[in-house]
Amino acid sequence: EMVFETHPGDVFLLGASSWRVLDITKDRVLVAPAPGEPGKMPFWRGEGPGRPLEFGRAIGELARELTHTLAKQGEEAAGERLVTKHALDERAAGHLIKYLQDQAEATGEPPTDRSIIVEAFLDEIGDWRICILSPFGARVHAPWAIAVAARLREEELGEVDYSWTDDGMVFRLPESPQPPPTDLFLPRSEEVEDRVTSQLGSTAMFAARFRENAARALLLPKRQPGKRQPLWMQRRRAADLLAVASRYPSFPILLETYRECLRDVFDLPGLVTLLRDIEKRVVRIETVESRQPSPFASSLLFNYVGNFIYEGDAPLAERRAAALSLDHAQLRELLGGAELRELLDGETIDQLGLELQKLADPYCRHADAAHDLLLSLGDLTGDDLYARCDHEAVTRADVERWLSELLDTRRIIAVRIAGEPRYAASEDAARLRDALGVNPPAGLPAAFLESVADPVGDLVSRYARTHAPFAAADAARRLGLGEAVVRAALERLRDAGRVVEGEFVPGRRGREWCDVSVLRTIKRRSLAKLRREVEAVPAEALARFLPVWHGVTQPRKGLDGVLDAIEHLQGAPLPASDLEREVMPLRVKDYRSEQLDELFLAGEVVWQGVESLGQNDGRIALYLTDQFPLLGRLPLVAGEGEDALERKVREQLAERGALFFDEIARATGDFPNDVLAALWRLVWRGEVTNDTLAPLRALVSQAGGAAREAVGAATKRGRVAFRSRRRQRLPGAEGRWSLLARFHGGVNSTERLAALARQLVERHGVLTRDQIAREQIEGGFSAIYPILKAMEEAGRVRRGYFVEGQGGAQFAAPGADELLRSRPREDDPPVLVLGTTDPANPFGVALPWPACLSDDAGKPQRAAGCHVVLCDGQALGYLNKTGQSLTTFLAEAEPDRGYQALRLAQALAARARERRSVLLTKIDGGSALASPLAPVLARAGFAATARGLLCRSEFMAGGNRTPHGARSTPPPRR
Repeated sequence: EMVFETHPGDVFLLGASSWRVLDITKDRVLVAPAPGEPGKMPFWRGEGPGRPLEFGRAIGELARELTHTLAKQGEEAAGERLVTKHALDERAAGHLIKYLQDQAEATGEPPTDRSIIVEAFLDEIGDWRICILSPFGARVHAPWAIAVAARLREEELGEVDYSWTDDGMVFRLPESPQPPPTDLFLPRSEEVEDRVTSQLGSTAMFAARFRENAARALLLPKRQPGKRQPLWMQRRRAADLLAVASRYPSFPILLETYRECLRDVFDLPGLVTLLRDIEKRVVRIETVESRQPSPFASSLLFNYVGNFIYEGDAPLAERRAAALSLDHAQLRELLGGAELRELLDGETIDQLGLELQKLADPYCRHADAAHDLLLSLGDLTGDDLYARCDHEAVTRADVERWLSELLDTRRIIAVRIAGEPRYAASEDAARLRDALGVNPPAGLPAAFLESVADPVGDLVSRYARTHAPFAAADAARRLGLGEAVVRAALERLRDAGRVVEGEFVPGRRGREWCDVSVLRTIKRRSLAKLRREVEAVPAEALARFLPVWHGVTQPRKGLDGVLDAIEHLQGAPLPASDLEREVMPLRVKDYRSEQLDELFLAGEVVWQGVESLGQNDGRIALYLTDQFPLLGRLPLVAGEGEDALERKVREQLAERGALFFDEIARATGDFPNDVLAALWRLVWRGEVTNDTLAPLRALVSQAGGAAREAVGAATKRGRVAFRSRRRQRLPGAEGRWSLLARFHGGVNSTERLAALARQLVERHGVLTRDQIAREQIEGGFSAIYPILKAMEEAGRVRRGYFVEGQGGAQFAAPGADELLRSRPREDDPPVLVLGTTDPANPFGVALPWPACLSDDAGKPQRAAGCHVVLCDGQALGYLNKTGQSLTTFLAEAEPDRGYQALRLAQALAARARERRSVLLTKIDGGSALASPLAPVLARAGFAATARGLLCRSEFMAGGNRTPHGARSTPPPRR
């Protein structure tokens, strides 16, 4: 169906001819040839095949590379690439570059193959619009949007309008006070297929495809064959047919419509792969809240109205409530999707089958055991019974003697089933009589001859309980019944939830049946076998995985990037001196302390003291404000010798709320220095916080030298300091102080532990016992382990032996285990210089430090101000707190020692140029000038001086530095 936007008198091109529109009626457009007159192509709103996922990845890769080229080389280089490699003229290339620049200005970066933008804004009538900007194509976006809309309806957000294109999805949320969490727009990869299938029947697309299929099948005949039927009439007739067809799950047109939508229109395997990449953080999600739509979002809104042109096809609300009944087994057969036989283990099924038939461990040694076998397994021949005996202690003559004794005492009966003589327990006499027509012998108790409700169902159910997955023909042959009779009994059991139908045994073909409990056991054992077979990765894989999981290799931008970093790190004890010097700049591009201060002032973030590290530093933890009641540390209980001044300070804050230091000092009446010391003791006990990080920065800056670097670039870059007018100004007393107790309350211990376990798994990706111990959690590993075990049973985490040497109790977040085992695709992996206290550095916690070349080098430590150089999961070097002593981990036997040494030298030189000068006086415990690494460092940019090897910062001005490279003032922004 093509809908032309044209009017009488217009001339349009169709093929190679021009046509003039004469008249437009309700069911046709009258045209006449217009040779020689210029025309235009008609605007077609018809549906087309969506962009393939592979093409979408190529478009996203081009957008990412162009953005990188614009940032590094400028517009001229990007335009030249578009002209030479992609055959665009200069004007088109200029427009495309401007389009990308406008989008980057609005959202920080355009959507690429490695990042998806979730943009939220208010429309002209005050409703929230959520645009998911993605280049991956409509075949992926369509099922994604359907799954998200179903999830939003489940969250009672009302009826959600949504549409999709090749460039993303847009959702309209009426009467919503604020945009919902981003997690609602990211369905889980393992459940998205079932959610889409269940919701597909209520979409306008399904109704339109059903109408087309019904018309092709001649189920919508015309009243007048020579006249076209109006579209609205076709819709009504198709809707009536759909209402009738929905009563029959196996209706062919219904199944064909599902198959066409799920395979021809949608790309469900591609969507599952994309969602797994999001879970593994190969593809990042950037959340942006804007006042007006970005350029990419504007294009989505332009097509928003056109998507509802077929909205009249959608079933009524009451039809949606009574969703279409569907034969899912037949649908899966038509789709050819992955069945359980691709997931279950064949050897496990065979072994369980032997166990169910009592053949794996024969134990029958006397007559009573033989009677028990006949009760549990059903009728058996003499050979079958002997096969289940212990042949070392039982002979065939013993079995014949047992059977004779059991027959004489009427505990068993001799029957003939399927043409062969068998033995059965007397308790089954009535079932065999009513189901198979077997005449029971005389002398049986009356209780054994009473009629049963479903004799065939009982026999078939027992067969299912005592066999691995089987075909209906196998059960019919064993019971001596017709296959149709057995299949009818199996269908009754399936409707009762006692057996399931599917494809289970690898290597077989056709439908099979299995008891529910047997299938559950097979799944459990197959999963256990997979866990045993999964090979643990070496330690270097964890060191390669953590920087990727923490977002160090793909830093974010802006305030949203700062919030994302804090959300990932909340609760982690970090030295205040490393927080804004090492941790945040690695995760946020162009990080500035003003960004974090803005979040503090907006009430989005709160910090809590963990422990003091001397007079000028300490460990703190950052939290999102609404998460602090769940994740915040409980304050330490003061001892018996608590200072009276501390009690005064606490009472003032509890009574009057947030106060400046001068107000606290006046209220207590003590010396300001004593009040400040008491205040900081309360901070390190976790009781008091500040509305900014200014006191921590002032505290750290008192250490001088390298410690001032922790706040130099973060606090003074781009701003001019003011001269205070206060007479008494104590460093570390800035800002307003308040009690953290106002955030506590209303949360029990179970909720706290559950939230804490989720946060630990989210932060580390692969959680081990040593990492939990480093987090200083109340109760330690024993308190968190029951929560992690429950999360595994609920499918939230996966337990296994993922990393060598980390113990058996390891838990991985969804997608983290796959990312851990994947190898990077870069031929030249990046070199990272991390603070040793950074959670992205596993050495010193989860992994031991590598062996040093010299015993005089000193043992590396996870201390504030120290650095470690990582490349492809290997530690290349360690720089001590002063920055003057380098310890290398380059083994002499390594074939690529020279390459690693060069990468180490280049990383140190690059850091020195971008931040502060580096003067190396010692390397591996000896003189830096005499070290074998000195020539390599010289090639990287280090110069020999009287004291050692020096690499100067690019921002160093004459006379602004001391000889050892410490700044007197912070450098300007590059």
